[in-house]
Amino acid sequence: MSCSDKEEKPQKELSADNPFNVELNQPFDFANVTGAAIEEYVDVTIDNSVQVIEEIKKGSTPTLANTFEAYDGVSNELSKAYSNAFLMYWTSTDSITRAKGLASSQKIDSLMTVLGADKALFAQLKKFKDSDAYTQLEKRKKRFVDGVIENFEQSGVNLDEAKLERYKALRSEITDLTSQYSTNMNTADLVLKLDEKGAKGLPESFKATYKTEAGYEIPVMSSTRGPVMDNAVEESTRKEFDKLYANRGADKNLDVLEQLVKKRYELGQLMGYNSFAEYNLVNKMAKNPENVWEFVNGLVAESKEKAINDIEVLKAQRAKAFGIDESLPINSWDLSFYKNEILKNNYKVDNEKIREYLPMDACLGGLFDIYQELLGLEFKKDETATVWHEDVEAYKVYEGDKLKGRFYLDLYPRPNKESWFYCVPLSSGKQTAEGYEVPVAMLLGNFTKPTETMPSLLSHNELNTLFHEFGHIMDSMSYEGEYSLQEGTKSDFVEAMSQIFENWTWDYDILSSFAKHYKTGEVFPKELFDNMVNAKNVSSGLSAQGSLRRCIYDMNLYDKYDPNQPLDTDQLWKDIDAEMNVMDWYVEGTHPQASWIHINTHPTYYYGYLWSEVYAQDMFTVFEENGLRDQETGVKYRKLILSNGSQRPVNEVVEEFLGRPSNNKAYIKSLGLE
Repeated sequence: MSCSDKEEKPQKELSADNPFNVELNQPFDFANVTGAAIEEYVDVTIDNSVQVIEEIKKGSTPTLANTFEAYDGVSNELSKAYSNAFLMYWTSTDSITRAKGLASSQKIDSLMTVLGADKALFAQLKKFKDSDAYTQLEKRKKRFVDGVIENFEQSGVNLDEAKLERYKALRSEITDLTSQYSTNMNTADLVLKLDEKGAKGLPESFKATYKTEAGYEIPVMSSTRGPVMDNAVEESTRKEFDKLYANRGADKNLDVLEQLVKKRYELGQLMGYNSFAEYNLVNKMAKNPENVWEFVNGLVAESKEKAINDIEVLKAQRAKAFGIDESLPINSWDLSFYKNEILKNNYKVDNEKIREYLPMDACLGGLFDIYQELLGLEFKKDETATVWHEDVEAYKVYEGDKLKGRFYLDLYPRPNKESWFYCVPLSSGKQTAEGYEVPVAMLLGNFTKPTETMPSLLSHNELNTLFHEFGHIMDSMSYEGEYSLQEGTKSDFVEAMSQIFENWTWDYDILSSFAKHYKTGEVFPKELFDNMVNAKNVSSGLSAQGSLRRCIYDMNLYDKYDPNQPLDTDQLWKDIDAEMNVMDWYVEGTHPQASWIHINTHPTYYYGYLWSEVYAQDMFTVFEENGLRDQETGVKYRKLILSNGSQRPVNEVVEEFLGRPSNNKAYIKSLGLE
């Protein structure tokens, strides 16, 4: 990359045998990645990036190519190295590789903090932004330039030297704390031990998986939560699992979270804002805390009546089945169980029976068929690509003969692996001198792992999760913009592009095309599906209130923090319960804030799920009108919405897709609140 008026030094090269040393659009050799290979890859990337940055700063005549486009190239290489190093931290079975992955990703994070606050670099960028050449750019390129400038301004570049040094220190400390939090959460190896009485009601196949000589030992993790909380007849079993699940990492993470909140508050203040939330929301659709609070409080009011009624329905079921007085309050650990009782008894919907029709392989096959047909793409399994674990599969994505991207599936839990569900972008699409670099992403899941006698069987909710996360994969694969820094959309819209695809699991023609009994091959019964639809809004108000409760918690941490009144993060749950006045969700002695990834790595983000859902349900109305398999609509959605990133304003492309301004009518209807 030539960025200065002087002859540039040659870029460093990786060792020939380094598994990250590959040609454009060839997959990394993940099977042979070591800690040493990660270190070399990151160090060489950093050295080369610093060299290009110095060339940008020395240029006498800033142009788009030798400033912003060169910076985009640096950002792309650093982001790619960061993501792949961090991937190894999240997924590798080797402790040294995990440690080197984390340390190397933190090294890049530190450099990005330094670059984002580099006054000489910013001066060069500003010089071009203030030139006549900028005024002649097309809209998309102006948005690219403006976006880079805005990010620099939000990264401390305008602070004085003393404040800038404190900013850098805070960013480094926050990065370290978030890593500590994740490690503590993912290594919390908690197990629920049960005898036959305690295991009463649990599905037989589930029990067989965790049978021991002494009884049952059930690991406390996402994939086991539903089967236990939905089915365990013994209240003590549900309560104990709930307490263990809510206390993962609590011995260390309560202190880590307290420090995180404090340091993020200081960061917001340092940047001239009243709170971290105010600082963090500037570049989101919501723009400020006031808009978030208005949005959240409005949904709280709309869903409260339904939620209170939902509780009475659960109490009535409890009284009918177990003779418990309806005047007594219901406990949070009982909600899933009594809801499941209603589903089974009143609607003939048995979630464990539903699982039998949803084996993972068939669900993946159906999902692939639908996404390929709808979006005009083709997925080909890549048998030549090496992977970091035997459970992982690699795929290439094509549009006709054109390679569009690559993705990996890592779907099952294992020790020390990240325990949540994510699409993990590994590299962005971008135009380079050698050609177009296609995006790469990975779907990280923790679904129940198959055994020698039993396939992985999904609940319908887990099927929704699979469709949701794969929607993020398609978002990544669809980008075809010139600049990597325009790949990402507003973070409070990004969920909409995957939430929309959950609707496909609620269409019988779609579901029955792949949902077949894992033993008999029987197609998913239409009667059972109709029962599911009829039961779809059972406890929907209560579910909405539960999500809103978390939104309020997240916003309280980062918008209402007062350094003169130390925050009790347990008491906050109780205060919110009292404020919402629906039920007491909080369980004494538990600390769910210690294993909640969003408030750790994605602060002031949780409202975005609901914010996005409004757009998702509105955009889905176009597919309802034209057909859920209508490729013309699907390709239009891919080209207009998924491929956009930040090249055009979100509201503009959504309105073009809808043919009208967006509204929340479809979302309110989806909750059964009309």
